[in-house]
Amino acid sequence: QVRLVESGGGLVQPGGSLTLSCAVSGFAFSTRDMNWYRQAPGKERELVATIGALGLSVRYTDSVNGRFTISRDNEKKTVSLQMDSLKPEDTAVHYCNVRGAQYAWGQGTQVTVSS
Repeated sequence: QVRLVESGGGLVQPGGSLTLSCAVSGFAFSTRDMNWYRQAPGKERELVATIGALGLSVRYTDSVNGRFTISRDNEKKTVSLQMDSLKPEDTAVHYCNVRGAQYAWGQGTQVTVSS
């Protein structure tokens, strides 16, 4: 049974920082690329960042490049997203999932950037 549990969201002011975490179980985590996604109200879910199975390759969507950092710990079976210099347009529910798979989405974690 695949489980994806996101945490770490909250309310921050523009320019602030948050670190999101995703704890996983039920699949061979260390062999799979992992993604972070976000979905704002009324918008499509979009890919934010991806990290290769060994943590040696990372990619970001242009709107967050230079501000966000994705990382993983294959012993702890977690993937994280460090978010710095947050902007109001980053406000969204954030999800993790496996690249190329169709596993059920977790509950997500809400990030709200507002003054």
